[in-house]
Amino acid sequence: MPGTVAFDQSAALRVSQAAVGRTVADYSLLDRAGRPVKLSGYRGKPLLVSFIYTGCFQVCPTTTRALQSAVKTAQDAWGSDQFNVISIGFNQPADSPLALRSFAAQHGIDYPNWEFLSPPAAIVADLARDFGFSYVATPAGFDHLLQVTVVDAQGKIYRQIYGDNFSSNMLGEPLKQLISGAPVADKTSISAILNRVRILCTVYDPITGEYRINNALFLEIAGGLTFLISIIGFFLNEWRQQRKLYRS
Repeated sequence: MPGTVAFDQSAALRVSQAAVGRTVADYSLLDRAGRPVKLSGYRGKPLLVSFIYTGCFQVCPTTTRALQSAVKTAQDAWGSDQFNVISIGFNQPADSPLALRSFAAQHGIDYPNWEFLSPPAAIVADLARDFGFSYVATPAGFDHLLQVTVVDAQGKIYRQIYGDNFSSNMLGEPLKQLISGAPVADKTSISAILNRVRILCTVYDPITGEYRINNALFLEIAGGLTFLISIIGFFLNEWRQQRKLYRS
């Protein structure tokens, strides 16, 4: 947290891991247009959360670019409507909505499911503590833990991802687990069911750095369904035959 003491990386990691399983409180922040946004508004879908400060000229931009690459990979595979992303400016009052809007524009981030949020200074410490995010003020800015927090659809912290140059699957795999494990809103919708199957059948290709459809898994599922339908048909036919014999 802000102060003059040295940043303790080991202690910060312990604080970060202790946050896993915690449900984040419903804080109110401002988006890039200065409109109030409540964290509860992101419930219902998995959420990726990063803490940045706009005065950072190296680490935060690098982390944001890594996150941007992972987000693009996930969107290309599953669509932008499957999850949300927020970047929170923790250096208040410097990280205003205007400063965050400029930061997003500078890095070419204009995704429909990615917002940059500015918290009131009074809640920054509590907000950071809830997410397990640690930082220390220095003469040059801040030393802080490089983490992206993966939050489930109920607002509970599911995973912490560390570093400033993580691969797309480091975020993609826990995100895929949450997306594929979430309840289907419309269980009668064929398109929703097929989309869930499609997500389950994607695998990460380390050569291309992208997710692709695993056709073999599709064939296994199709074969399993065919077998199940055959079994059901067999027992239905046996049941009909038995009814005919009984009537005769």
